[in-house]
Amino acid sequence: MLPQPYRFSDTSIPFRAGVGLKPQHYQTILKTHPRIGFFEVHAENYMGSGGPPHRYLSAIRDRYPLSLHGVGLSIGADRSLDRQHLSRLKQLIDRYAPGLISEHLAWSTHDTAFLNDLLPVPYTAEALVRVTEHIDEVQETLGCQMLLENPSTYLAFAESTFSEIDFIAEVVRRTGCGLLLDVNNVHIASTNQEWDSFHYIDSYPLGHVQEIHLAGYTKEVDEKNRPLLIDTHGQPVDELVWSLFAHAIELVGPMPTLIEWDADVPSWAELHAEAERADTIMRADEREEAGLAAAV
Repeated sequence: MLPQPYRFSDTSIPFRAGVGLKPQHYQTILKTHPRIGFFEVHAENYMGSGGPPHRYLSAIRDRYPLSLHGVGLSIGADRSLDRQHLSRLKQLIDRYAPGLISEHLAWSTHDTAFLNDLLPVPYTAEALVRVTEHIDEVQETLGCQMLLENPSTYLAFAESTFSEIDFIAEVVRRTGCGLLLDVNNVHIASTNQEWDSFHYIDSYPLGHVQEIHLAGYTKEVDEKNRPLLIDTHGQPVDELVWSLFAHAIELVGPMPTLIEWDADVPSWAELHAEAERADTIMRADEREEAGLAAAV
């Protein structure tokens, strides 16, 4: 039998910074009750029925808003969605009432195998139909809107007939889903494919963005000695990503913003400091807007 549902009544995610919840930080969070906007968890890590992960998550959910971020629905796969996986996600949502639910524009399943990666989708008419059908099924099953995250990419498909932004915008138009803008992914894809990252943000369907992600990456070079960025989530947010985030906030205003740090997880103090920096950038934008309003 599942534990009693959460007691904290506010399911909304504040327009503040949050962090990914990691087992290394459970005890610190419960002992110190830090000031943080929200916590986000990978849904697949909590699809079991009980045990310590749920005990800690329930205790933290009693005090903080929660966002669920999926990595296993395989929205872009050329096959049917896993109905059992979707059912487990629905149970998790019923149990914890997250304020936001998100998934990746990617695929990770083939035949009966689950691939431990988020693989890119070609931006074609055929892929568009498949992705929109899958998102429609997810939202109908869950009974709520999901957010779709832009991918970190390393190459482009020759058969693509849409730009990435046009593809995502058309998915939103057809399904009514929301968007999760991963600013780190924008920087990675723009560097790897020689796009202008600021133009990408300017052209993005920002009116549908409901959450932002920030993370670190690993710097490498390709066979031609060109920069190659790898989305590893194991370092602090890069200064260039902070600049791109500040630009995005100028356009959309404060937004629930997550610090993702999934590998080589740092101390709570270091992770919290990253969230505080994101909050500072958002507060600076609010102060600037207030100053402009007062001058009118």
